[in-house]
Amino acid sequence: MAQDKYNSVWVSHSSIADFLKCPRLYYLHNVYKNDKARKINITSPALSLGVSVHETLEGLAKHKAEERFLIPLEKIFEEEWKKVSGKQGGFKSEQEEAEAKERGKNMILRVVKNPGPLAKKTVKLPPSANNMPPNIFLSEEENIILSGKIDWLEYIPEDDSLKMIDFKTGKNEEKEDSLQLPIYLLLLNNLQKRKISGAAYWYLDKDDKPISVKLPDAKKAKEDVLAIARKIKIARENKEFNCPRGEKGCFGCLPFEKILRGEAEFIGIGGYGQEMYII
Repeated sequence: MAQDKYNSVWVSHSSIADFLKCPRLYYLHNVYKNDKARKINITSPALSLGVSVHETLEGLAKHKAEERFLIPLEKIFEEEWKKVSGKQGGFKSEQEEAEAKERGKNMILRVVKNPGPLAKKTVKLPPSANNMPPNIFLSEEENIILSGKIDWLEYIPEDDSLKMIDFKTGKNEEKEDSLQLPIYLLLLNNLQKRKISGAAYWYLDKDDKPISVKLPDAKKAKEDVLAIARKIKIARENKEFNCPRGEKGCFGCLPFEKILRGEAEFIGIGGYGQEMYII
């Protein structure tokens, strides 16, 4: 393609969610770089719990279906947890960490007892260039790229189709107007040939199996995602990222403002070379 992907406007479910919450949050989390040319991010117990559980479960896709649960998942979870233990994971006390770890362990045990689709055939998307997440041009003319990582793709042999499954480790259910599934549908329809026949959220804290949800309409999905992506592109071009609550800031952007004011503790370099802080 003629476009330079490095000069494109990249959007994803998380960056769009940031923008919809607060354009200033979007800027500080996705655009701003400090004097060391690094982006900044905040680590938190909820994020660390999510990462360790996702890494444990998504790693199963590397193995054949019949071999997956021969591997003790709890042991893999323990290894993943080491990467987020202590301040590295945003934990301020041993008790806070122990409670989060226990929740994560219970999620893993739930899957061990009820493997459901994770014990069946899966399909993996081909790797993207430069270790980037799966991505497509949402609009070539406007140089907008959509990216996203889908947790699990269950292969449905009866009609050679796929069902997309998203693991949920938080306590809240995904809102009906969430753009997560529309984004996944757009990616899958462009990156592989099989039909998408279903979608589900698996709330690992409380459900023994994924809960099916209605598939988005592909045409509407593109319209909705592109409409917000265009707003992000305009905001970037005009360098206008104002918090809806004005200078006093909001729940979304204030933690990042603390980093800028030197009121957060630096704890190391995270993924993609980001500086990680604890608030």
